[in-house]
Amino acid sequence: MPHEPHSLDAAAVRTWSSLTLAALGRAREDIDAINVYPVADADTGTNLYLTACSAARALEAAFDAPAGVSEGTARGAAATSLGEAVRAYAHGALTGARGNSGTIFAQLLRGVADVLGGEPRATASGGLLAGALARAAESAYQAVAHPVEGTMLTVAAAAATAAGAAEAAAGSAADVARAAYEGARAALAETPGQLAALGRAGVVDAGGCGIVAVLGALWQALSGQEVPLEPVRGRAVAVPAQPQPCDEEPDGPAYEVTYLLDAPDPAVDLLRGTLDALGDSLVVVGGDGLWNVHVHVDDPGAAVEAGVVAGRPYRIRITHFGDERRRADAERAQRAVVAVVQGEGLAGLCQEAGATTVLALPGEPPVAAEIAAAVRRAHAREVVLLPGGAEQRAAAAAAAEQARADGVRVAVIPTRSAVQGLAALAVHDPDASFDEDVVAMTAAAGATRHGELAIAERQSFTSAGICQAGDVLGLIDGDVAVIGSELAETAEAVLERMLGSGGELVTLVLGPEVPDALAARLEAYVQHGHLAVDTLTYRGGRYSAPLLIGIE
Repeated sequence: MPHEPHSLDAAAVRTWSSLTLAALGRAREDIDAINVYPVADADTGTNLYLTACSAARALEAAFDAPAGVSEGTARGAAATSLGEAVRAYAHGALTGARGNSGTIFAQLLRGVADVLGGEPRATASGGLLAGALARAAESAYQAVAHPVEGTMLTVAAAAATAAGAAEAAAGSAADVARAAYEGARAALAETPGQLAALGRAGVVDAGGCGIVAVLGALWQALSGQEVPLEPVRGRAVAVPAQPQPCDEEPDGPAYEVTYLLDAPDPAVDLLRGTLDALGDSLVVVGGDGLWNVHVHVDDPGAAVEAGVVAGRPYRIRITHFGDERRRADAERAQRAVVAVVQGEGLAGLCQEAGATTVLALPGEPPVAAEIAAAVRRAHAREVVLLPGGAEQRAAAAAAAEQARADGVRVAVIPTRSAVQGLAALAVHDPDASFDEDVVAMTAAAGATRHGELAIAERQSFTSAGICQAGDVLGLIDGDVAVIGSELAETAEAVLERMLGSGGELVTLVLGPEVPDALAARLEAYVQHGHLAVDTLTYRGGRYSAPLLIGIE
């Protein structure tokens, strides 16, 4: 995106975002490999990349459909202000932050937005950028319950100090960004001497590497110059690509708990005290009623309950570190299944069947790096990948290519719905040859017709006619076939059409708000009109569609 080489404007923020994604994408595996603090779970690079992906999606949405512009009309860089761009970028990072490093990264961006988000002018000076970086470092320290030096906090603070010196010398925004980048690089090289875990392993701080990449991308966006974006390795030039083993056994809490939280500021202050008493690595970021909470605990239920007391927690993620460590140490399995699903209940079903799952949130399909991370977690020589819906297929294909580059044999089953994934998983046979298993799973998915009920959000033209906001849409194989006013009647109409071409088994997956009475009614409807057809009913759980239908 063209812009003045030294201007800090909305277009520069957009360029910074794309360069950050590229830099973190290149550095992701190297950063994962040197991740030893606070937990050696080899995911810092991936978490930073996924957080940057969420930030980038929100930023692009601000350019494509900003407030006051009708849907489908792109306003572009000329009309999107610097403040709007920075606020959107920070908000996307907040809502999509992953892990300890991603959560701190989100707060750093929020600090930048605190200063630049209210800027009325189209461009910001070097002085404003220096102030934004100082505010970023300050707010990140405040968000961490017990800040530790030798981490990404130290690197961010050094960057801010160097940026301030450049601003004092009347430097441009590009000069300030370059100083911040070089200050961060210098601070990163010193982290092994500041944090014992890094010194023992012979590595620099993984999160700090990510900050160096982000600041390098900022300098490149403002200067137009190519920047050496590879993370600094070690005190001078190099450290081992893999950390040296420590003599100590891993200790600390067993679980990582993260969630978004709607809550007022006073309640969050109390929450911080409660969670701090429960565990460590506590980071609470955000503000204005929306927060992202990250903590390591032994009692994940208590951590979630504390969120319930404070407000409304959602997008709850609980990771057991013991599982991650055992998986890293274990011998590779011969074959595994990785399934992308929308709905926590569906994810549980797939996990019970032995699959590794990736939860797709409404409107936020997982990116390739997230699916590739799940393939790595599966820790198998062969992986069958179920992408869920058609919108996930491109990301699944890209993840498969990444895994193949790592020596994993991967096949992507072309599923278009979660019910097709369930059908494929039902016939999965790990004892069959890989090709036989893939053929059988593909055939089972292809033999399953899929339907879905959705609620129309606005008036629209469909293949079944014009729908109004609030109408119930009955989709068959991806196309709107029925428009109704009630869930039950629309579901029956969809079932009748789908069973008109035959079927032996009906699978119903109910959304979280759908009453059990609807399942009983639909089961009776099938039994009454199609005596030879069996029915299976599952709960899709939170984030799932109102109703999914599969007919085999």
